Amino acid sequence: MIAASVRGELVRIALLRGDELAEFYLWNRNAPDCVGDLYTGRVVSVEKALAGCFVALGGEISGFMPDSAGGKNLTEGQYISVCITRAAQGGKGPRLSLAQAPAAGTPGLIAAGPGPLVELARRFASDEIILDDYALMADLRPALEGRMHYNAKAFDPVLEDEVASLAEPLAILPHGARLHITPAPAATLLDVDSASASHLPPLALNTAIIPEICRQIVLRNLSGGILIDFAGLKTAQRQKLLPPLREALNHDPLSPNLLGLSHLGFAEINRRRTRPPLHEILHG
Repeated sequence: MIAASVRGELVRIALLRGDELAEFYLWNRNAPDCVGDLYTGRVVSVEKALAGCFVALGGEISGFMPDSAGGKNLTEGQYISVCITRAAQGGKGPRLSLAQAPAAGTPGLIAAGPGPLVELARRFASDEIILDDYALMADLRPALEGRMHYNAKAFDPVLEDEVASLAEPLAILPHGARLHITPAPAATLLDVDSASASHLPPLALNTAIIPEICRQIVLRNLSGGILIDFAGLKTAQRQKLLPPLREALNHDPLSPNLLGLSHLGFAEINRRRTRPPLHEILHG
C-alpha cells in the first residue's frame, strides 16, 4: 500500500509492506526537486576535463550533462532537450541527460516530471493509494484515476512516530544497538553503537542488524558515498559481514554498489544520487 499525507507545504509519501515502512519520500509541491523534468537547454561550456558540458536551462538554472549521458560531441551555443536525472543537492546543480523531445528556441521548461508519488505508483502498479487530502487527489486524478481512496488518517499513529524518528540522526537497531548517522558533503558515516546491545557475540549482533541498517539507508535516501563502521570486530571478522550486507542491499530500489572494506575497516557503499536525501529536505 502507498499512503500520502499532506502536512503544510509537504506531501509525505510512504510505501508500506504489511506494517513495515519500506520507502519514504518528502515532496514539496511548491519547490519540487525537478527529477524527470524536460527542458530546452543551451550548451554554455564544454568541459573536456570533466567529461561533460554545462547547460543553461533558463533563468538562473543550469545543470551538468556527462559525456556518457549524451554530452559528447555537443558544441557551445547548441540548443538541446534534456531531462533532469538527479536533483540539485549537496551544493551542486542538477545532473542531466540528453532527451529526444524537440528543443524550443529558448531555454525553459518543456514538461514537469511525475513527482515521487506518481513515480512510486508506477513502480508498484497494483498497490492501493490512500490520501488524506481531496485537493491533492483532484490534482493527481489524471495519472492515478481509480487507484486513490480518501482516508483522513492515511498515516496512523505508529507510522507517524516512525516518520518522525527519521528526522533524528539516530536510529534504533535490533537487540538494543543504535546507529549514529553523520552526513557530510563527501560521504555519510553510519556508526554502530553496541554499548547498550544484548549479549549476542559481536559477529552475530552485526549480522542481525544489517537489514535494518539497509532499511534506514533507503528510508532516509542516503546517497553518494556511505561508510558503515560496524561494532567490536577485527578486520578479518568484518569480511564475514560482506555477503549478508550485499544480500540486504539487493532489496534497495537504487541498487547500490558494495565496494568492500576500507583500510580502516569501514564497509564502503556507493548509492546513486537521484532525489535529495531526507536530511537536506528537512534541514536545508
